[in-house]
Amino acid sequence: MRHVIAIDQGTTGSTVLVLDEKLQLRGRGYKEFRQIYPQPGWVEHDPEDIWLSVTFALQAALAGIDPASIAAIGITNQRETSVLWDRATGKAVHNAIVWQDRRTADRCAELKHAGKEARVKQLTGLTLDPYFSGTKVSWMLRNVDGLAARARAGEIAFGTVDSYLLSRLTARAVHATDVTNASRTLLFDIHTLAWSDELCEVIGVPRVMLPDVVASSGIVGTTKGVPGLPDGIPIAGLAGDQQSALFGQACFTPGDAKCTYGTGAFILMNTGDKPVVSNAGLLTTVAWKLSPEQGGELRYALEGSAFIAGAAVQWLRDGLQFFSSATEIEALAGSVADSGGVIVVPAFAGLGAPHWRPEARGSITGLTRGTTRAHIARATLEGIALQNVDILRAMERDAGRPLRTLKVDGGASANDLLMQFQSDVLGVEISRPDVVETTALGAAFLAGLGTGVWKDQDQVTRTWREQRRFKPIADRTRVNEHLARWDAAVAKA
Repeated sequence: MRHVIAIDQGTTGSTVLVLDEKLQLRGRGYKEFRQIYPQPGWVEHDPEDIWLSVTFALQAALAGIDPASIAAIGITNQRETSVLWDRATGKAVHNAIVWQDRRTADRCAELKHAGKEARVKQLTGLTLDPYFSGTKVSWMLRNVDGLAARARAGEIAFGTVDSYLLSRLTARAVHATDVTNASRTLLFDIHTLAWSDELCEVIGVPRVMLPDVVASSGIVGTTKGVPGLPDGIPIAGLAGDQQSALFGQACFTPGDAKCTYGTGAFILMNTGDKPVVSNAGLLTTVAWKLSPEQGGELRYALEGSAFIAGAAVQWLRDGLQFFSSATEIEALAGSVADSGGVIVVPAFAGLGAPHWRPEARGSITGLTRGTTRAHIARATLEGIALQNVDILRAMERDAGRPLRTLKVDGGASANDLLMQFQSDVLGVEISRPDVVETTALGAAFLAGLGTGVWKDQDQVTRTWREQRRFKPIADRTRVNEHLARWDAAVAKA
């Protein structure tokens, strides 16, 4: 029996799954790591912490598994988080700057003022926002003594987390990323599927720093010197976490859409083999590209991201100490019939699509003397869902088609109260799969397809199973009143 490893390197921790040829889960490991907040609005990770969390999770997942049975490894990752390392030693030269980090907001504003945004969006499908990798890299080059000169000399490598892990897994033999991660950097032309010298000059990143760009599925390197793993295992799947979840949810038909509820909430819709330009503040991104041996299928997606979702629940737990475990929020929120007019806008890291207001901040409105912890907890869950309404309505306009069903995954998708409210405010059915760790599943599928463990996408489709479906049940008039209160609160955030 062959096994496939999926490494899911997330914002707050690393998960490793081991799947057999029948797509049954045979092993699982998880390890959290530090979050570093040097200043308000700044978020960093120590790359060594990331690597140690991956090796810890690997060893936990492989307990009882014959290492010789591992046929392939797939990697999926927090996407825009940016790492710079010394090519000779592999040692990071600065903490990773995390996708949530807002320190480059002023630089993005300068580029917009200089009239660069339209051209950047034309080439990349992205907006000029500190969310993306490019301005994070240029910030490090400008703020670490001597780094810019070393980068121009070819001594420094840049990569998103997939690229950094690939380098570590192969003992620095491979410096590469896939098309999905490349498409999140502000440096990649999504039409030609190549790095753009023009964009590198605009953003201020030397071309020599950038990794090779490969397909999302297909062998890109083999393991060497990894604790607990034999050398020579093919690494054959790479994809940013949200594209990986789209693949893992079997969203193979144009119009299929999914929402991943993790630290943030991320909605992607498959738009087929041509990029769809958004007129509503959404992103156009590469969904995946298969290897030439698999036919070279290329898919694009529309994407809308809410920067804060599960992180809002963590804030209630850690910052306000409403409960000791995040899973307790459902019972607390369910202890009241509604949120009592309270609206929570969880814009703790600015507002993402379709608003793109990095200066926005979180707010709680509608408080009265009768407001309790339960009302605020419920309003926080509702705020997570209401952000998605703004995104999906914009997506429907851009795609020119109504959404009929939304597939969901990620930790917070297990919250029935949240899923029912999401269905009510969207007015569409919500489909939750048996396995909600579809981000990791997508990486496993891509790696297995890239090594012949599974022959085609039909096997993925046949494996995907629905666990529960939520249908709209709320009174539409009350829903519309709630949406109006939300719109008013967002305008003030």
